[in-house]
Amino acid sequence: MELYDTEEQQVEAIKGWWKENGKSVVIGVAVSLAGILGWNYYQESVKSAQEEASLQYTDTISALSDKGIEAEKVVQQFINSHSDSDYSVLAAMQLAKTLVDAKQLEQALVQLEWADAHTDDVALKMLLNYRIARIYADQEKYDQASSALKNVSDKSWAGRVSELKGDIALKQGNKDAAYAAYSEAQQAQDQSRLLQMKLDDLAK
Repeated sequence: MELYDTEEQQVEAIKGWWKENGKSVVIGVAVSLAGILGWNYYQESVKSAQEEASLQYTDTISALSDKGIEAEKVVQQFINSHSDSDYSVLAAMQLAKTLVDAKQLEQALVQLEWADAHTDDVALKMLLNYRIARIYADQEKYDQASSALKNVSDKSWAGRVSELKGDIALKQGNKDAAYAAYSEAQQAQDQSRLLQMKLDDLAK
């Protein structure tokens, strides 16, 4: 850094520096302020959008609860309008449950597979693939059911997965494989209340 002998020289040097660099400094400050203000505006916009989606989701699910399958179009419109939101995945899952209750398994499968493709949440993907496997099993599409079950890899699902494998084997007429699967499910912490009954029936 240069040294200046008098205050006048320092003032003149500052003036000269400002003349050369002042515009850049002003632009830099303006850009920084714009960035801060823009980021704050973006955050507020995101928060507002999330709150709006939450309210719409609540209204949509209430309609589904009140009207059942008759609210399918309303729910589908919500899903389409919020396809990049987690709420759309939850709505698709709720709609799938209603469709299963209405015996519309193919349509339910569409909703579950869409939800699986639009979420990165590991816990949700376990649940979705298990439900997908159950529908395929009910449709007697056993290969697809087994394929979906391979995606349910979390140990907390071990009992339910083994039990469903047993159900599939039993439907295919393989009682030995069914008994083995049920016995394996019995060792898991998430075994169902019906499991022992299934084992007893096979032991008869």
